[in-house]
Amino acid sequence: MELFLIAHIAGRGVAIETGQVDSVVDIADVVAVPRTEAAVRGLVALRSRVVTVIDTGTALGLEPSPDTGRRAVITRVDGHHYAILVDSLEDVALFERQPLSSGLALDRGWADVGVGLVERDGEPMLIVDLAALVPQPALAA
Repeated sequence: MELFLIAHIAGRGVAIETGQVDSVVDIADVVAVPRTEAAVRGLVALRSRVVTVIDTGTALGLEPSPDTGRRAVITRVDGHHYAILVDSLEDVALFERQPLSSGLALDRGWADVGVGLVERDGEPMLIVDLAALVPQPALAA
């Protein structure tokens, strides 16, 4: 059994390994940064540091996350902090990790971020890798 944070991204319930979660926050106004990847919403000041905000909808090849979205999961990737926008957060719970089956068809960017499944109330939920939501050029910066 492993501990997962249950969240909603682009209208879909997902599970996030708690080891990837630095914190959960409500972010302030995001400052846009010119000439960045489309999935980079901008920058925000958080606890005396600058954090890059990732628009999960755009990162997944879906509709951009609403501008009113303020909930985020803070994660660290290659020594840098990122705020991954989420629609909402539920709870932390223990689940048994299951592998992705070879016949499972995930659309758009979900295939790039899905690393397994958990079952909650008889329904499968995709385990997402937060690092996979961060655009590669953003990692090089």
